[in-house]
Amino acid sequence: MANTAQARKRARQSERRRLHNASRKSQFRTRLKQVVKAIEAGNKEAAITAYAAAVPVIDRMVKTSLVHKNKAARHKSRLNAQIHAMA
Repeated sequence: MANTAQARKRARQSERRRLHNASRKSQFRTRLKQVVKAIEAGNKEAAITAYAAAVPVIDRMVKTSLVHKNKAARHKSRLNAQIHAMA
């Protein structure tokens, strides 16, 4: 347990940031799943719309260092390739 006022404050801040980051990561995963679900359903228009909504969220996660830029680029690239491969 934190013994000093400074350590107690850092513990409070860490918990607040942990909850905020968990929410953001959940949003990141949800957006990816929405695109994948639309692709699996075979609905190209819905997939394009979901992808367009997901890209800014993915980029925001990179900007705040919650996701590495290479991971974000990999997700965007693979999803885009899957959308373009749809008939």
